Amino acid sequence: MTLSLNREERIARMGSDIRIGVPVVVTDGDSAALVLAAEALTSARLAELRALGTGLQLAITARRAETLHTPAYDGDLARIAVPDGAGVDWLHAMADPSRDLDTPMKGPFRSIRDGSADIPRAGIALAKRAHLLPAVVVVPVRNADALVREDGLNRIAAQDLLTLAEVTGLQEVSAARLPMHVSEQGRVHVFRPLDGGEEHYAVEIGNPPRDRPVLARLHSACFTGDLLGSLKCDCGPQLRAALAQIGAGGAGVLLYMNQEGRGIGAANKMRAYALQDQGFDTVEANHRLGFEDDERDFRLGAEILKALGFSAVRLMTNNPAKVAMMESSGIKVTERVPLKVGENPHNEGYLATKAAKSGHLL
Repeated sequence: MTLSLNREERIARMGSDIRIGVPVVVTDGDSAALVLAAEALTSARLAELRALGTGLQLAITARRAETLHTPAYDGDLARIAVPDGAGVDWLHAMADPSRDLDTPMKGPFRSIRDGSADIPRAGIALAKRAHLLPAVVVVPVRNADALVREDGLNRIAAQDLLTLAEVTGLQEVSAARLPMHVSEQGRVHVFRPLDGGEEHYAVEIGNPPRDRPVLARLHSACFTGDLLGSLKCDCGPQLRAALAQIGAGGAGVLLYMNQEGRGIGAANKMRAYALQDQGFDTVEANHRLGFEDDERDFRLGAEILKALGFSAVRLMTNNPAKVAMMESSGIKVTERVPLKVGENPHNEGYLATKAAKSGHLL
């Protein structure tokens, strides 16, 4: 019998560490470094890191580097030497573009180009998983064993973070009947990822047969649109229209995926909104934050459908990427059912950007 943690368990624990500003040890062969989320760094911890005397570097994505006009020599990321006089305010401003108007002058930057970039790359991947800004402070260390043994820090190999391409398993943990306005024949299934991530929900209406394509909606959580009635997006109207259509048909499934803000998390979504108020569209805002256009993983939805016994869907979506991902994940899409609702004067630009830059069929 062994009580040692598997890779997914260690990654889940490390995500909690960096969210509260605790460094983690990331190794790459004989090399090791402390990795911390830039946005969670404090002055006290920065002083402790500098006392190690090994130098500090800041790793940012190529998207963020483009905004800062510094080259991403490693392709997907840039490594920047942290100046000796730079404090936490400089690091926070480097990570957070919503502060760019307050601190427009941050350079010149000294890029780091030698050696492997896998430790910084793994750190950025971990920050994204924790829904933090994708910017990490990296501090090389020579005494990784002592840091783990004496200071209680968690350690992981960079490749363990960089090879998580597969979908982590999902487990249905509960289900119950739920009468709703659209149908009294409702049932909610709760699925929990085995890596400790956010739970996702399947709202099943009626008793859809498993041997025929089911009318389905893959809906990403939107706190502002679904709950507050935001006019900046069309999410709330799409959610309600999809449920109403499934209810009227008497059978279907709505998957409610906790992938807020196209997978970047609620805090970063609000940062993106702040950038939109400065004149950037939704894709430009994501890029300035350091993210890609869309960080969601639609494969999770396919896994839930399979767990419920479905193999084919009539998919309610305007997004061809969802159709392609369902098909590539083993769920046959027999029909794309348009869902064109929710346009208003406040979201005309948002919808135009989705059509022009993300290929939505609006």
